[in-house]
Amino acid sequence: MSNQPNPIPKIRPITIADLKISLSRGLRDFRAAPWIGLFFAAFYVFAGLIMGWVTYVTGQTFWLILAALGFPLVGAFAALGLYETSRRRMTGEPLVLREIIGVCWMQKGGQLPWLAVIIVVVFLFWFFLGHMIFALFLGLSPMTNVLSSLDVFLTPNGLAMVGFGTAVGGLFSTIIFSFCVLGMPMILDRDIDFVTAMITSMGAVRNNLIIYLLWGAMIGTLTLIAMIPLFLGLFIAMPILGHATWHLYKRATDI
Repeated sequence: MSNQPNPIPKIRPITIADLKISLSRGLRDFRAAPWIGLFFAAFYVFAGLIMGWVTYVTGQTFWLILAALGFPLVGAFAALGLYETSRRRMTGEPLVLREIIGVCWMQKGGQLPWLAVIIVVVFLFWFFLGHMIFALFLGLSPMTNVLSSLDVFLTPNGLAMVGFGTAVGGLFSTIIFSFCVLGMPMILDRDIDFVTAMITSMGAVRNNLIIYLLWGAMIGTLTLIAMIPLFLGLFIAMPILGHATWHLYKRATDI
């Protein structure tokens, strides 16, 4: 991990060509060290399976939040491992899994956990707001279990709730994406505090909004598709996207 004299990078605009190159290099990194990608992707897959199992066993989506609270920390750890792997490939350093895990572990007392806390706070606020949206549109609906009363979503109030909730959820997702897309790899790459990393990342997204939203939409779409077969597709999608995010960060900051 580098300790650069000027921790705040200059950001350059990225193009669709940069997205294609980053994705291609992400695929190349995964092919070069698939065992490392599969190891860190396992954290995403198992976390998803646990959250699904908790929801199924309890029969109540409320308990899903208890399983999801630790996911930003787990996800940040896994993403760092993928970033570090790509960084080592760029610098010609050996790809030793034990050493990569060690770099990730060293971050526990650094800035990364604070970024994960911010993600948890935003997630909790969205969970609370989601309950309010449900109560606003369907609070008077005569049903007790959403899973056994799916027809309610086809009512005018149900469709309005889905539309409004999707828009608000998309806004929250965009906020999290905007401060993580460059902020998280920046913390690994530079001696920088999490607030500066978040602000720098959000500024880059604001100034290059369409391209970054396209990148975020692609990540979201591929992730959802990968989750369909019992989350198993994440074994392939997450390593490629993680490596690609590192390369996008480098293309946005290496001027």
